[in-house]
Amino acid sequence: MKKLVLSTLVVLFTAVSFAQTKVGTVDADYILSQMPELAKAQEALKAYNLDLEEQLKTKMTNYETVVKAAEANFSTMTDAEKTAKQEEVVGLENDINKFRTNGSQLVQIKQNDLLRPLYQKIGEQVNVYAKANGYTQIINTTGTNNTLAYLDPAYDITLVVLKQMGITVKEN
Repeated sequence: MKKLVLSTLVVLFTAVSFAQTKVGTVDADYILSQMPELAKAQEALKAYNLDLEEQLKTKMTNYETVVKAAEANFSTMTDAEKTAKQEEVVGLENDINKFRTNGSQLVQIKQNDLLRPLYQKIGEQVNVYAKANGYTQIINTTGTNNTLAYLDPAYDITLVVLKQMGITVKEN
């Protein structure tokens, strides 16, 4: 019985040691920078940004109009009207400040929404290439938190994926 268990363990360990992993790397941001669709996404983001700026200008103009009207009529207002007008002005100030604070978050959300389909397209092409070529893992080398100490360029599939997507590399 011991021999059977020992034989089985030897076979299992041997099988595990023969299971090879093939690891590659890809720079998804570089691929993204080469995609023609990126220009369209950037234009949409720019338009969204301009729209937010116009909304802020409208809020600022409305605020200035209310403040000027309040200043012009302040001496003739009752105490209740003064209090109501002050509350309105403070409310408009808070709205403007909140809009400014949320503006950068809104732009980031919009950018993520616009780039998500492009990254999905990259991911699909990486999956196709990795499966077809026996890769068990593909590591994305994009970003500032890349902690890999060494990457052999021979295992970088970035240019292959670009070619597979039909994208000609542009020199930056």
